Amino acid sequence: MPRARFVPLRIGGLTLVQGVRSGLLALVFILGTGAGKPPTLDIRNPTCPEKVDWGQARAMSLTVADKGGKRVLIADGIIDARLPDRLKAAIEADERIEEVWLKSRGGDAEAGNRAGKVIRSYPGMVTRIPAGWTCFSSCNFVFMGGDRRFVDPGGVFMVHMFTHTGDRDVIEISVDEGTEETTRLIGEIEQASALLASEDNDFLIRMGISRKLLTEIMYKQQAVASKENPSTRYCLTQDEVRKYNVVPVEKPAG
Repeated sequence: MPRARFVPLRIGGLTLVQGVRSGLLALVFILGTGAGKPPTLDIRNPTCPEKVDWGQARAMSLTVADKGGKRVLIADGIIDARLPDRLKAAIEADERIEEVWLKSRGGDAEAGNRAGKVIRSYPGMVTRIPAGWTCFSSCNFVFMGGDRRFVDPGGVFMVHMFTHTGDRDVIEISVDEGTEETTRLIGEIEQASALLASEDNDFLIRMGISRKLLTEIMYKQQAVASKENPSTRYCLTQDEVRKYNVVPVEKPAG
């Protein structure tokens, strides 16, 4: 099958928010080594770019295009619950597709996980974040599904610390109702977060990503910005992204 062809290529209070598992890791920007003017950095997150291209603010579109002699599926937009099925149908409809290019602000976390597994079911399938594009939050799971993965110089692989509850009103009501209700809610959040951490850890292992990416980078980031520590983002160098196998090191041909 053409897609299995291996072509050498050169990737309060307590506001524990961001949507149910919508974020998992701490923002990661892959610093490019290519020529050109370096991006302006974010003052609050000094290792990350100030401006990013999140893609379109609607359900992810899947468009087939020919880029540089390759058949590419461009995935641009918010990850919705139907994405895994739509993604599978799009790949099945054109056996020439070799790569999936991603640009997304995230969306449905469970769907992102399942979409990543769909991509992994096609041996040799490449996922790529082109220069100037951003893959954030649940998009990370889709990207990590690639059998081979690339973040081009200037591409942004963006993640943040996972959190559980996305309903701030629930937290504020529990505080108003007193210590017992707040303690109960915190217990629920802790239990759910532990389960999510276990699931995400399992996903990284299955996709060949180093678990140290969680312990050394992701879990050390602030889930909520504060005056003392406004940064919730961290940006890996190209060496670091290979260290954690987010982008596997390509073996020389021959």
